[in-house]
Amino acid sequence: MKKTAQLFKALSDETRLRILALLSRGERCVCELMAALDLPQSTVSRHLSYLKNAGWIDDRRQGVWMYYRFAPPAGPLQESLLSLLEAELVKLPEAQKDLEGLEKFMGGQQEQSLGNCR
Repeated sequence: MKKTAQLFKALSDETRLRILALLSRGERCVCELMAALDLPQSTVSRHLSYLKNAGWIDDRRQGVWMYYRFAPPAGPLQESLLSLLEAELVKLPEAQKDLEGLEKFMGGQQEQSLGNCR
């Protein structure tokens, strides 16, 4: 029951829900999340750490960059919640705005060779 409570507690913050909405579109590095959310690195990293500790996301390092993605569900409840989150979070107006910001950032990154976070 404690692990289940931790899963739900992780969903009780707007920033964490926004991060999950962005990750529903695939793996992202911290700089992409920062740009889409318009938040500082320290804030984004703190929320990513919370989501990782709760079992929602995994990370991997590639060079100097950290990439985040959904973790494999730990059980049927988390699997059901993950499906629901992936389908419904992106429909929220704030998530739509974040996804547009991500697309704009990614388009700008493709045009620039310097400062690219990938």
